[in-house]
Amino acid sequence: MKIILGQRLKELRQEQGLTQKELADLLGINSVTYLHYEKEQRQPPLELLVDLAKFFNVTVDYLLGVTNF
Repeated sequence: MKIILGQRLKELRQEQGLTQKELADLLGINSVTYLHYEKEQRQPPLELLVDLAKFFNVTVDYLLGVTNF
């Protein structure tokens, strides 16, 4: 399965009109850490993945590329 988490995070963030720093601040994480998630250099912990899904009003499955909705 192709990993598309970073791509989905970037698309959702841009749809909200947020910079990486703004989103990182809203999530309470370092902006460089968030950058690594978008570039798929690191994987977010499960708790943060759930927070991201809630923030963007999508499922964790969508973020992980399991579903397309």
